Amino acid sequence: MTVAVVVALAQRPARAVLLGTVLLVAVCGFIYELVIVAMGTYLLGNSIEQVSLVLAAFVSSMGAGSLLSRPLMGRPVVSFALVECLVALIGGLSAIGLYAAFAYLDLYQPVMLLFAASIGLLVGCEIPLLVVLLQRVRRQETGTSVAELLAADYLGAVVGGVSFPLLLLPFLGQIDTALAVGALNLGAGVVVVWLLGGDLSARTRRWLGVAFAAVLAVLGATAALADRFEVDARQALYDDPIVLSERTRYQEIVLTRSLAGGDLRLFLNGDLQFSSKDEYRYHEALVHPAMAGSRSRVLVLGGGDGLAMREVLRYPDVREAVQVELDPRMLRLAREDERLRALNGDSLRDRRVRTVTRDAFAWLRTAPAHAFDVVIADFPDPDDAALAKLYSVELYGLVRRALAPGGRLVVQSGSPYFAQKAYWSIAASLEGAGLAVTSYHVDVPSFGDWGFHLAGTARPALTLDPPPRPLRFLDGPTLRAAAVFGRDRRRPPGDLRSTLDKPRIVAYAREGYRDY
Repeated sequence: MTVAVVVALAQRPARAVLLGTVLLVAVCGFIYELVIVAMGTYLLGNSIEQVSLVLAAFVSSMGAGSLLSRPLMGRPVVSFALVECLVALIGGLSAIGLYAAFAYLDLYQPVMLLFAASIGLLVGCEIPLLVVLLQRVRRQETGTSVAELLAADYLGAVVGGVSFPLLLLPFLGQIDTALAVGALNLGAGVVVVWLLGGDLSARTRRWLGVAFAAVLAVLGATAALADRFEVDARQALYDDPIVLSERTRYQEIVLTRSLAGGDLRLFLNGDLQFSSKDEYRYHEALVHPAMAGSRSRVLVLGGGDGLAMREVLRYPDVREAVQVELDPRMLRLAREDERLRALNGDSLRDRRVRTVTRDAFAWLRTAPAHAFDVVIADFPDPDDAALAKLYSVELYGLVRRALAPGGRLVVQSGSPYFAQKAYWSIAASLEGAGLAVTSYHVDVPSFGDWGFHLAGTARPALTLDPPPRPLRFLDGPTLRAAAVFGRDRRRPPGDLRSTLDKPRIVAYAREGYRDY
């Protein structure tokens, strides 16, 4: 072998290790983005806005970082090591910092943009430095080096994008994921110093070792305190003590109970779903007007806590009730948690009930036609783009196909006072699907003035067919009064329909609650 061949063979492992480092830092950078987006979606909702803002801050800062890396190219090994220390520190602390900003400072969005921009700036520095380091291992055409680097970078994005929702988020959560990824960034810095730092002075290597150790100590100490911090920060968001907190693939589920024990509350992603003090008002108003008529087969969309189903099962002539809920953990809690079971009357264990764990929109696309006498839509409020489809003309068209002749659909529709346009947008969307609508609203102290829409192929009468056991709240006179809207709560003019293409209802909902 010639000397050139021997040198080329010796360079191959070093180049492979360096390309592996490129892949590793790409995984880390992409996961930081996902952590920030996921945290914003959980805490604030409106995932489209969170994704847009984070990507804009991150990508624009990457461009700035690439330009600012020029002075660093003279000492690429030291510069890369220090950049990795900073990325590890800022990225590793990003999730816990965002949680603290939300829980204690009410400064979430500025802090979110600061983290995204800072991490993006540092990630932008990584790529040019890695190009220089690749050329140091083996000189070759710049285009070839860039092609290899981008291939590893894009592969890292794939690895990060797949591992975050399927492995890291379910098993580690957001705070521990960010800390673990910070440790990986440190590892990338250590590898580069070990591989290419042979010409560094002993003093420089010693100071880099101190920097690596210091950042690792900060990450380790934060990890040790993270569980206690998360408990305290989460509790700061709620008035009553938390008795259950779980983060599922779809949402954060929190149950609180008052110190006196009389008020159990369910929150999904921080939004109140019910208070045991007055939930009967909400669920009686939601269910019983729709049950006046034929009701052999009933479909409940959402409402995985089983409280709407409890009201449905008051009627002995209900032969089958189907519960469609996205989150299997919510259904399991409704069946197994003693506090929820006491409230829902073990409704989901009733022999007449069949549960389906699936997205309601997707399930309706394959649901049997003309199968249900009553459909009850009890979805969370449409304050996020992911929920907008559940209040769209298209969904109501699917429900219309599933309704038996003379069947009724009732939709929980939010507050006609706080979110007037969102409330009437639902009526407009129902009409856009060819349904006639009867609107009504009642007072639920935990929510305020709360509204519903009753719909069918012919305009349904607002009446009651009382179940065998008397209701606590709703009766004929109360229901008749519920159909009357004050002048300031009546339907505004204009096309308010919300569709998959134009999910207007999200903007209406956010606009309505902006000042409350």
